[in-house]
Amino acid sequence: MHLKTVAIGILGALASSSLAQNVSTYYNPIITGFHPDPTCTFVPELDHTFFCTFSSFLTFPGLPIYASRDLINWKLVSNALSRLDQLPALAFLVRGSTSGIYAPTLRYRDGKLIILTTLAHQALYPTNYTKWDNFIQTSDDPYNSSAWSDPVHFDFPGIDPSPFWDDDGKVYLTGSFDGKSILQAEIDLDTGEVFGPLVPIWNGTGLPSPEAPHIYKRDGWYYLLTAEGGTRERHRSNFARSRNIYGPYVGDPANPVLSGYLSQSYFQAVGHSDIFQDAMGQYWAIALAVRAGYSYNFDPYNSIFPMGREAQLTPVKWPTGEWPTYQNVSGIMTGDFVLPQNPDPSTVPERGEGGLSQANDVVNFEPGSKLPAHVFHWRLPVAKNYAISPKGHDNTLMLRSSVFNLTSFDADSTRGLGQTFVARRQSHTRFRFSVDVQWHGLLTREQNEVGVTALQDQAQHFDISVAMLKTNGTGAVAPHIRFRGISTTTYRLPERFKYVDEAFPLPAHLRGQQVRLQVEAVNTTHYAFSAGRGGCDEETDMNVYGYTRGNYLIPYYSGVVVGVYATSNGKWGERAFTTYSQRSEAGDTEKLRIIAWSPSEMVLRIKPVDVPQHIEKFATSAASTSSAR
Repeated sequence: MHLKTVAIGILGALASSSLAQNVSTYYNPIITGFHPDPTCTFVPELDHTFFCTFSSFLTFPGLPIYASRDLINWKLVSNALSRLDQLPALAFLVRGSTSGIYAPTLRYRDGKLIILTTLAHQALYPTNYTKWDNFIQTSDDPYNSSAWSDPVHFDFPGIDPSPFWDDDGKVYLTGSFDGKSILQAEIDLDTGEVFGPLVPIWNGTGLPSPEAPHIYKRDGWYYLLTAEGGTRERHRSNFARSRNIYGPYVGDPANPVLSGYLSQSYFQAVGHSDIFQDAMGQYWAIALAVRAGYSYNFDPYNSIFPMGREAQLTPVKWPTGEWPTYQNVSGIMTGDFVLPQNPDPSTVPERGEGGLSQANDVVNFEPGSKLPAHVFHWRLPVAKNYAISPKGHDNTLMLRSSVFNLTSFDADSTRGLGQTFVARRQSHTRFRFSVDVQWHGLLTREQNEVGVTALQDQAQHFDISVAMLKTNGTGAVAPHIRFRGISTTTYRLPERFKYVDEAFPLPAHLRGQQVRLQVEAVNTTHYAFSAGRGGCDEETDMNVYGYTRGNYLIPYYSGVVVGVYATSNGKWGERAFTTYSQRSEAGDTEKLRIIAWSPSEMVLRIKPVDVPQHIEKFATSAASTSSAR
């Protein structure tokens, strides 16, 4: 990738006309919720639009494509993976918290957006390099999911592939191998053929896992940008450079050029960056970070940052012949830069399939509509388990139950059977998510269950549901409100594991009625799970049945998602029952909704509401992590 200052002329005139206010302040994260391993490119040919994508792991649709013209307001315009036949192996992945779509690179060349990325099968033996299924996708219309090509697979024994086009027309593949080295070779992006030996060009600065490589050429130098230090507290971005594409590369004396390690910053694990220019020749970097505070440096697996790794923007200075320098990532960014346009949601492209990245949800499930572009499944869905507004059930989402619940049989996989589950990312620190469910006459047998969840992965989720259970474990089956959760990870001490399974007879006023099930982040540390009467136009009284702390939902690579599920909990086979979630006809009882503080309020850390004392049935003191928020 060549970085060149765009010529002043018509382009510069267009840019300057939108820069009348010279805005030089903005807030991070620019895209909230789990959006890790960011990569961006600027496309003057498409109305001076910036495009970004991210790792999507097990979510489907996957590889979300966001577009912006002011770098602040981002619209989800398509998903590069949206067809079941594009990547069938996604249905069978195990190691669910660490497998899936890894670290893409997004570039624009010859009229097309190009993605290189990896489908990771983490359960395979470390030296079985088929665990890394690398592939290429292209699109000449990034605003249309169906325009993204089927994958072209190529052989590379590692992750984080990135393309570079040199002056002589040759195209190079650069990627990370075995957590130890950066490898490079020529590649044909049309066929996926990799030429010649893979040449090791960089082994990092001595920390683990040199990865996320990108090559840029400027002033006769080849600059190699990498991440290093692993994905937790020591994560960072480093630079090296060489006069020859294959090296030897010499590290930047100022490395790391970007990091939050041992800093007092609210933003930690800062790194995995990508650099691009705007129309005025200014350099920018997109990077990941977690909002966890200083204590994260010493106990990252017990910190509270449920949204995981989010997208941060920072300006970069790159004088001729010198090393690039990043501005440190913070919540409020100000400095010697101007945004490409005055920030305004109206600047986003009109085309595209989704909405603004932090928009509230209003989903009616209208006849003839589709699931919104930002709504997804966990692995590939079983298509016949879902329908919008089926006959006789207008403005509903039909769910046919899966035999597996969200934990499945091993908290790790589904053996290709799938889970009936529809979700979206948590994208605000404070939020409320609710769904009205129809259950009466539909859930009839023991362990039939429909509910909502805050899910980090199959081993870390907390749910509230309507479930058919035997009262006190005996007698006739009857409807109950169930609060259930699990929190176990290989990185957490057993004494920090959490299990809960509590059932309450369905209150009399909810019998025969729709039930509203709700997850709410009541402050920056705790989630509340509640139920009340649904199907009504007005707000309804909700009774809280349980709480959990954010440090029981610790991200590996992704972040918390909230959604609705239907399961028979191992009984009665697939599609044992059918249920419906439904929006009320009027008022603001949307069935998929987020009510949250604005991005600026999150950055400025409004004082959280007090935690009710009885929350502490699930928690010890939160002082060490809440004080940083």
